[in-house]
Amino acid sequence: MLEKEIERRMCEMIRKRGGLTYKFTSPGNVGVPDRLVITPTGDVWFVELKTEKGRLASVQKWQIRELEKRGANVRVVCGLQGAIDFVNEVMPNGI
Repeated sequence: MLEKEIERRMCEMIRKRGGLTYKFTSPGNVGVPDRLVITPTGDVWFVELKTEKGRLASVQKWQIRELEKRGANVRVVCGLQGAIDFVNEVMPNGI
């Protein structure tokens, strides 16, 4: 399954549970995670999506470490099952 399809499905699941998703771009900062996810309880997650076989680039690993050092919630989600598991973990009951 393509990364954009995994992303589309994850975003759909999040919206159905009352969350928000934003495509994250930061001009001049390559390697930032793909999505910002805000749960109905206000938790904010930076999410990097990959296919089952996708790998993080070095700059993506660096960006993730920098976010985590500052206490941000960051997750690398691999494949459709990874997206389902992530949504079930951070939004178990929806709204």
